[in-house]
Amino acid sequence: MTFGEKLKKLRTDKNLTQEELADAIFVTRTAISKWETDKGYPSIDSLKVLSNYFDVSIDELISDADVENKKQLENKKSKKFYATAICFLIATVVFTLLAYILEIKYLTVGSCLCMIGYVIFAILTKPKDKRLQMRKVIVPYIITRAVLFVIVVSITIYTLVTL
Repeated sequence: MTFGEKLKKLRTDKNLTQEELADAIFVTRTAISKWETDKGYPSIDSLKVLSNYFDVSIDELISDADVENKKQLENKKSKKFYATAICFLIATVVFTLLAYILEIKYLTVGSCLCMIGYVIFAILTKPKDKRLQMRKVIVPYIITRAVLFVIVVSITIYTLVTL
């Protein structure tokens, strides 16, 4: 039984609506809905409140399957961030090349904005659990992103100066 199924059963056993439960534990109804459909998971603080409210242990609320589901959700989100980062990188290269080839200065603004988007989404591509493990190699990771950023900014500056 998943966390969402357990939560829904506990809620319905007490004859509560999602809105009533949300008010009781100080979250939104949509949060309860996400939790019950296993599209999201509560924070540890919310788990503590739920545990106290329903008078069950946190261990009873969550199980190994729930932890695995959360990892799968994180991995799915990370893949979307990765695809978005790659799109931003491609757009950066396209804007930079077009600015250089067509000699249109204003296209360099697009390349700079896309590069900023790339850096942001590239940092978010690692799932949360891997970001924590990655602290040992964070410096090389940041350096590679910074080098790419410097290259694009250099090409942009070069393009602006030569036009």
